[in-house]
Amino acid sequence: MQGNPADLTTRHLPGLPGQKGSGTDGAEAGGTVSWWRRVRGTLLGCATALAGFLYVVLAGTLLGPFLLWPRTRARALGVFGAGARRQAGLERKRRSSFFGDRFPEHYEASDRRVLRYLAARSYAGLLCALVIGLLGCGAVLAGLLTRGMLRGSLRWEELLVQAVLGGVLLFLDLQGLRSLLALDSRLARACFGPSEQELLRRRVDELAGSRAAAVRAVDAERRRIERDLHDGIQQRLVALAMLLGRARRGRDPGQADALLRQAHQEAGDVLAELREVAWRVYPSALDSLGLEEALGGVSERCSVPVRTEFDVRGPLPRPVETAAYFVVSESVTNAAKHAVATAVSVRVLLDGGVLTVCVQDNGKGGADPAGIGLSGLRSRVDALDGTLRVDSPEGGPTMVTAELPCA
Repeated sequence: MQGNPADLTTRHLPGLPGQKGSGTDGAEAGGTVSWWRRVRGTLLGCATALAGFLYVVLAGTLLGPFLLWPRTRARALGVFGAGARRQAGLERKRRSSFFGDRFPEHYEASDRRVLRYLAARSYAGLLCALVIGLLGCGAVLAGLLTRGMLRGSLRWEELLVQAVLGGVLLFLDLQGLRSLLALDSRLARACFGPSEQELLRRRVDELAGSRAAAVRAVDAERRRIERDLHDGIQQRLVALAMLLGRARRGRDPGQADALLRQAHQEAGDVLAELREVAWRVYPSALDSLGLEEALGGVSERCSVPVRTEFDVRGPLPRPVETAAYFVVSESVTNAAKHAVATAVSVRVLLDGGVLTVCVQDNGKGGADPAGIGLSGLRSRVDALDGTLRVDSPEGGPTMVTAELPCA
């Protein structure tokens, strides 16, 4: 099975978390197709099922000797599979034209899956033709029964028995036809797009990967906090203790007063740095003031002018607020420290249940998406089934965009 995983989308699977809303390539628009168009597609499907059945029988008979001989088996399978793909292509066009199905453009099923689909589709289509034929026979018998009733040649006991029997047969035929149409739809989705098992397996892989990435991001954040505490605050506290010790041991009042003033300044710097570390761990303003005010605090603490546009009406889920805050905080910090930027713009927009966070700076660019900071952001966003894009060419500008679903 081949194809780009990003393009492999099918209709929404009930109970499968984290899927995006409608509008994807895999969304089915069958609900907008008229019933008459569906009827024509069903009748055409009976004809294509007969064509597929004849192809399997005739091509299998003609290529049988070559399929049995090891030297020609691969070539014969290729020829047989190419014809099966053409037949399956007709079925795909029929489903798209008459039922409004939309399948991934770049998805390519294996030859074995195509052959299996063609065989199952031929069986289901011929059985559907048989059911439609029985419905036609039932309609003819209903007409004859009505004619006999109008002429008075039927007694009411016979009429009642025929009506009950005909109603039961009509119910069974309609239920069978409905089941066959559902089977036709499931067969098409299994061949022309990822099956439900594939989607579930991919979803499990994504969740396992995002969980491992989140664990790595937490470990990296802990190491960074430990490094900030050890190399920054701890060293400042040692220096503060030394200043206080010198002031305590000093005999000159003027020198002791100068040392105390220096110690007081150092204590203020330590508190500011400790507050900065605490904000990197978790911003308490999110709980008390909300996301907009917390982002205002990021702008105030940044040494570069930050212009913020906040267009969010209504409350946001707490995990989404936290992820959006860290996206802005990390991006603004990188712009000030590494990108040599002179201006940063932040735009936060809620549209259609998706929160979009865009941070752009006019720095030198060249940001590494695989760096510790940006990879940690990606892990945070992936854990919420969001997407993070980093566009940072050499020479700038740098744009970090995160899309966070709020559903």
